[in-house]
Amino acid sequence: MEEIANTDLTEKDLPAPDDDSWHSIAEFALSFDGYSYWGLSDQCGDIANKSLNAWREKKILPNSLTELRTCLFFEQRRWHHFGDSPDKKTMAYLHALIEAIRVKVREGQCD
Repeated sequence: MEEIANTDLTEKDLPAPDDDSWHSIAEFALSFDGYSYWGLSDQCGDIANKSLNAWREKKILPNSLTELRTCLFFEQRRWHHFGDSPDKKTMAYLHALIEAIRVKVREGQCD
């Protein structure tokens, strides 16, 4: 999938709510390049790791569309590096990220 700017993102670009395919999620995740957006710093990973920990501890997700997409992008890169598909707990987190992205897109919050 080609990169899609936040302002151009539509609900049709997102995996369907009932789509449990890692391939669909991974493909959508790559429509945003977190490394390019945040530069060569560790900021992309820091944002994603803090979000994952907040989700595991309190089921809290980032508030901005950019940070949500950053987290999804980084999880795709993480699991690609592992050479495996995400476990069930991670898939639940990924679906939560996608649904939060869907809400932002639906409400026109393109930050």
